[in-house]
Amino acid sequence: MKKKLLNVMFAAVVAASLAGCSGELSNEYVTVTQYKGLEVPQPTQAEDVTDAQVEQAIEGNLSAASTQEFVTREAQNGDVVNIDYTGYMDGEAFDGGSAEGTDVQLGSGTFIAATDDYAGFEEQIEGHKAGEEFDITVQFPDPYSRNTEMSGAVAEFHIVLNSVSEMVKPELTDEWVQENSDESETVDEYREEVRSQLEENTEATVQSELESSVQSALLDKTEVKEYPQEEVDALVQQMTDYYTQLASMYGAELNEFLETYMQVTEEDFTAQLEESARQSVALDEAMKLIAEKQRLEPTDEEYKEKMSEYAEDAGTDDVDAYIEQVGEDTLKTAILREVVTDYLVDECIQVEQTDDQE
Repeated sequence: MKKKLLNVMFAAVVAASLAGCSGELSNEYVTVTQYKGLEVPQPTQAEDVTDAQVEQAIEGNLSAASTQEFVTREAQNGDVVNIDYTGYMDGEAFDGGSAEGTDVQLGSGTFIAATDDYAGFEEQIEGHKAGEEFDITVQFPDPYSRNTEMSGAVAEFHIVLNSVSEMVKPELTDEWVQENSDESETVDEYREEVRSQLEENTEATVQSELESSVQSALLDKTEVKEYPQEEVDALVQQMTDYYTQLASMYGAELNEFLETYMQVTEEDFTAQLEESARQSVALDEAMKLIAEKQRLEPTDEEYKEKMSEYAEDAGTDDVDAYIEQVGEDTLKTAILREVVTDYLVDECIQVEQTDDQE
């Protein structure tokens, strides 16, 4: 009888011990059913960087360093022209159709494109020289989401061509390398520098894929009881403000920007933002639980060091101003997510994908 009782007690202790090691964590918002040994797809293996890729990257760097030089010849595709323009319909100037001192790179497709009956805005500037004034006729696209009333309408523009510049790309020389690289002195050294950068970028892409997979796997193992609505609303507002600011850079209202450039209605966009915010907040709640359980929470000093790194990556030396702009809580959340993600990556199980699974 005593032996049987001891066996029962031992089984109970073992069961309790196993339950405690199950990896399940919980708070008022979420329950994490598993976080160690998450199975994730093995990321795509990076291929070796080729000589052609190196040369392509160098050409891109040279193009980015191109300068504008004024020319007296006729404007041609690829040139940058500075123009004043006024748009007319039925002889009357229309709202939003005029500007002065506007730079346009011909062939960029920034302005009204060609239709079956009319050449494009930029095409009709080609062949003219600085100092000329002339009229062009274009047809708005149909539909024209920025102003549906003008869809398919034909308009005339009076153009004043202030200047014509060509983009001059520098040659790859030792002198250019010395002026534009902190690491290389010669062209050959610069090629190796660029190759190393491409290899680092490739490795970063693989790592990013793995981090994304492990976060998705964690979400799959996270049961949501309730979303902290205040945090969800704050994140939605933050993203809405970002896209509103982005729209203003295009000279558009948010709804106009969404329909024209993102091909989505404001209602659908808001719904997508809310769903994304809910997932992000749930993930952060799961991360907090794991950080607490595994004692991963950075110290105040570690937080400060990481914020300095973030500020440097953002291109600023003023860490305090950066923290004030982004928000200390926002940065701490991002840092904690990075720390816990690194832990989960170390703990995960990478599963090779078969053709059927891909």
